[in-house]
Amino acid sequence: MRRLITLLFVFTGFLCMAPPASAQFIRKAGEFVRNALETPAADSLAGQSRNEVQRISDSLLIRELALQIEEMKMNEAMLRNELEASRDRNRTADSLERASQMRIIDSLRQTTPGVPVVVLNDTLFRLYTSLGGRSASDRAATIAETVCRVGKDRHHSKDTVHILENAYYNDIMLGDKVIMNVTDADAMWQKVSRDELSLQYAKVLGAKISYLQNENGFWQLLRRIGLFVFVILMQYLIFKFINRMFRRLRKWIIRFKQQKMKAIVVRDYELLNTKKICRLLIVLSNLVRYLILALVLVITVPMLFSIFPQTEHLAMKIFHYIIDPVKMVVISVIDYIPNLFIILVIWYCVRYIVKGVRYLAGEIEHEKLRISGFYPEWAQPTFNIVRFLLYAFMIAMIYPYLPGSQSGVFQGMSVFVGLIVSLGSSTVISNFIAGFVITYMRPFKRGDFIKVKDTVGNVIEKTPFVTRVRTIKNEVVTIPNSFIMSSDTVNYSESARRYGLIIHTIMTMGYDVPWRKVHELLIDAALRTSGVLNEPRPFVLEMELNDNYMCYQINAYIRDAAEMPVIMSDLLQNIQDNFHEAQIELIAPHYFATRDGNGSKLPPDFRRRPGT
Repeated sequence: MRRLITLLFVFTGFLCMAPPASAQFIRKAGEFVRNALETPAADSLAGQSRNEVQRISDSLLIRELALQIEEMKMNEAMLRNELEASRDRNRTADSLERASQMRIIDSLRQTTPGVPVVVLNDTLFRLYTSLGGRSASDRAATIAETVCRVGKDRHHSKDTVHILENAYYNDIMLGDKVIMNVTDADAMWQKVSRDELSLQYAKVLGAKISYLQNENGFWQLLRRIGLFVFVILMQYLIFKFINRMFRRLRKWIIRFKQQKMKAIVVRDYELLNTKKICRLLIVLSNLVRYLILALVLVITVPMLFSIFPQTEHLAMKIFHYIIDPVKMVVISVIDYIPNLFIILVIWYCVRYIVKGVRYLAGEIEHEKLRISGFYPEWAQPTFNIVRFLLYAFMIAMIYPYLPGSQSGVFQGMSVFVGLIVSLGSSTVISNFIAGFVITYMRPFKRGDFIKVKDTVGNVIEKTPFVTRVRTIKNEVVTIPNSFIMSSDTVNYSESARRYGLIIHTIMTMGYDVPWRKVHELLIDAALRTSGVLNEPRPFVLEMELNDNYMCYQINAYIRDAAEMPVIMSDLLQNIQDNFHEAQIELIAPHYFATRDGNGSKLPPDFRRRPGT
């Protein structure tokens, strides 16, 4: 029995030292112990034989148990091998899956900028993945809100940021408050392990929370209030100083006006007197004062709002409202400098081409340069046309380089203006075209004596739209060029220059006066008239043989068409004088004079005295 108990202790120790056995082995060991305990005790003498038998049985049993233990060890080894193989397979699968995820992340890295976690205009880090149905944007907003709330809460001032590890993610916490979760996907985007990324984020969040806690402390609040009062006081003093300096400047301007200021005179014209100059300087000084005050406000108002964190974003907004337009204008001006150089080059080129064309037009107009078939009077109108075309070409070239030319508003306004001009300028355009057609038709030129319908006079001005004529009564008549194109125009001056203009008048004379005498008197009257040419010689045409009289037409050549009314008046006067001197009465053809005592109808100065 003692040996059995010893064997039992040895076996139990073996079980304790060996790896855990199966349930079958434990069950058999229990049965063996129970059988051993139930065996009845015998006398030392009678039980010796039984002990021997029992010893043999125990040895066999121990051997059987040893064999079973070896079998179970082999089974355990096989189970361990299977477990290791399963772990290797899982590890390999995880590695392949991780490699696949890394490839996907690397392909998305160039096109996915990530969502920044921004706390008070400070970007802490970026998130790229979602978590638990929440997008990266929601996560970033929640983290920023939590950091701001925790940073302003004074109850967490003694807590530190720590990391709580879980199976699938790490929690970054402040006390018992979770700030954010870090997953394996977040770590893969940053190419680090989850623990390393958690440590990095914890340092950043801890530093930001400490900064916010310091900024929202009581003493910091007192310091901001003092700084706010100081800025207000400085702003008031600056305003007072600026107003005082400009009041002194105004007094100096008034004193300078009374002592030394002089009027601005341009070629005997007083452009600005001293009073107006003084008023202008005062207005300019006030304008400068307002600009300086506005500049001070631009600087101090954002400064006041930036003192407190609650209004710091308003300070930045106000600052951007003021600076952004100025910056946009400055950048636009700087960007426009190359286009400005191009416009200047185009303008200078066209300008010197126009000067060259003007020089050629002047040479042709003064007949220093002669071109066959090109008349001198065409020079100036042609120059005007060429200049207009050159400037139109210049505008077409400059248009793409004008600021805002590519905008839809600018183009729409251009189309609208063009439509208005085209609809409202049909008459103007017709006059303009008629003016250039008249120029090249050459029906008259400036200074000619012409007749258009009922208007007779000298041409004093020709424009592309109208022609102005001064009549013999010194009336200036403006005639549209389109009207001249559709009417008959008589140019007396052109005929007078080339052939000699013929003036004529008709008179009637009775058959009792010889026609040769009438011819002689009419021609002599024409030759006596100033302005009538001796060659070609004046001539008389007999126009009609009437029942009671003959119609005579005197024709005379003149060179100065502008003097035609005066010459015609002198001719009529000379005709009367000649006929009166020849004692021929200029009576109406139907007037019958009886000589039964009636006197002669001659003027008294031309009557013959008796005996003469």
